[in-house]
Amino acid sequence: MKTDKIYLVGFMGAGKTTVAQALARRLGWQAEDVDALIEAREHRSVADIFAREGEPFFRALEKQVIFSLLPARHVVVATGGGTFVDAENRAAINADGTSVWLDLPFDEVLTRLPPDGRRPLAADLAQLTRLYEVRRLAYEQAHIKMDASHLRTEELIEQLVDKLE
Repeated sequence: MKTDKIYLVGFMGAGKTTVAQALARRLGWQAEDVDALIEAREHRSVADIFAREGEPFFRALEKQVIFSLLPARHVVVATGGGTFVDAENRAAINADGTSVWLDLPFDEVLTRLPPDGRRPLAADLAQLTRLYEVRRLAYEQAHIKMDASHLRTEELIEQLVDKLE
């Protein structure tokens, strides 16, 4: 487990982007967000990419971004909710740095998701429930599991830093 790079994995709404930014500040590292990098590269939102091109196209972009980040060090990477589900991405992430699963109970996920369509895979509750269960199997393969439900961001970061030392 390399500790000069951290990948945050977990379901949508778990706080990966927020924690990545705060953890990077705490460590004096850079923060990167996979979805934001895709949006900047494509000049459109993730929701628009899903709507116009479909999930397979988006996943191919996601893989390109993950592999483009491999040479970078001293970076905290906020992955997309589905990034770690792909076996190739998961193997690359686990070989390249420390993967940290921000675990969040499903009922809390529901309270955190915005109802504005920005989360294309959250439109159907039954589908979202199945997706959550399937993705948890992949997230369990992360190096570190952190309960993201009851801690403030600062507390979560301090606990994580302790685990990394």
